[in-house]
Amino acid sequence: MPGLIAPTGFREYDARWVLGSDLDLQGVETLGLALATLLHELDSPRLVTGHDYRSYSEDVKAALIRGLVTGGAEVHDIGLTLTPIAYFAREALGVPAVAMVTASHNENGWTGVKMGAHPPFTFGPEEMARLKTLALEGGRIERPGGHVVTVQDFADRYQAEVASGPTLSRPIRVVAACGNGTAGAFVPEALRRMGAEVIEMDTDLDWTFPRYNPNPEDRVMLDAMAERVRETGADLALGFDGDGDRCGVVDDRGHEIFADRMGLMLARDLVADHPGATFVVDVKSTGLYRTDPVLAAAGARVVYGMTGHSHMKRAVAAEGALVGFEKSGHVFFAPPLGRGYDDALVFAREILRLLDRAGGRRLSELESDLPPAFTSLTMSAHCPDTEKYAVVERVSEAYRALAEAGGTVLGCRIRDLVTVNGIRVELEDGGWLLVRASSNKPELVMVVESLTSEADMRALFHEEVKPRLAAHPEVGAWNQEV
Repeated sequence: MPGLIAPTGFREYDARWVLGSDLDLQGVETLGLALATLLHELDSPRLVTGHDYRSYSEDVKAALIRGLVTGGAEVHDIGLTLTPIAYFAREALGVPAVAMVTASHNENGWTGVKMGAHPPFTFGPEEMARLKTLALEGGRIERPGGHVVTVQDFADRYQAEVASGPTLSRPIRVVAACGNGTAGAFVPEALRRMGAEVIEMDTDLDWTFPRYNPNPEDRVMLDAMAERVRETGADLALGFDGDGDRCGVVDDRGHEIFADRMGLMLARDLVADHPGATFVVDVKSTGLYRTDPVLAAAGARVVYGMTGHSHMKRAVAAEGALVGFEKSGHVFFAPPLGRGYDDALVFAREILRLLDRAGGRRLSELESDLPPAFTSLTMSAHCPDTEKYAVVERVSEAYRALAEAGGTVLGCRIRDLVTVNGIRVELEDGGWLLVRASSNKPELVMVVESLTSEADMRALFHEEVKPRLAAHPEVGAWNQEV
């Protein structure tokens, strides 16, 4: 029996379900068999597995492994781990594929798998569509020879690499906020190896997430980080999501710095040693990259990419970029700084080294060097998986028609429409709005930015985006608003 496995769990670049209602353990085993079949088709039937710290994740991984072994795969199990450690293990062990059991920052009850073959990539839409077909329509092939290799104590090897290179010249005080997620088992030690003075915050593993979900884009987590910075006088706070591939930043004043703006600060610093470098930024990122005088003077090139960790990995590789910055906190450092995949601790390391090179200037001072921009949090509204792409297409068509007719948004003409991922409407005054479909939840995602004022940014949302989406009955309750 294939078990329960809802087709909506197969997303653009990974898979996520609510365990019990959308997926059972027999369905996970079926997924493992289908994945083994796909990896044989890709000539990559050897893979690394690991799991995050949720009450059911180890059971999910065991079921996945049963299916993988039935399908003839060689499974290297590194146990409780972070997603970037699994990515690192794939390369360090010379194993071509990975399947990490994690629901990342999703609420309790969710589970999922981040998968890939051929480092540093993870699956994109083509591979996920093939996996979905194999899992739901047969085509799964049982093969002999499958077996498990247990890898012990791999985290130390990873922490040694991520902290390699020069240590900090001064003990930068950093709050390490982990939301009681898996990062708490690995992040503090890695930061200490880098030379930081670590103030631990919610680092005890607790799968009930008693204070807040480990999501560094969430206002509750950001506010808790800010409070701890003010209490302790720390230089900054770094917040890590549930599986350690995203990082959020709060400065010495207790103000959050979104990852795209933090990325611009890093890019400005890096072009001194890498003139002419290319940077990929996702469509949710600030428009300041395109107009920044420091990057322009260094001959840097900035390219928009699709939101999503798999899309960004591919864009960084295809463009020969030095770094890819995603507003959600996924950051992709290519050689010589990283290995091309998203790793929150590599991002954290480069932030600490930026501060170390800053000659005693505080993070808030470095941030104040950037031009002002008033950017919203990433907001979302419920929209069924079966409807969300169609809604975005209708919204996109409306904006295309408005632009062709010479219409305006809040009195400002449309300068450009970026359609690499949803619709990004760029205005002549430098402001913009974005509407796109979430790749891993039944939601629409919105971001707005104004270069004029916070009031103008709020007006873009409340007077333009929200009423426009309200005209579509498929759009439900908002999870977060400005």
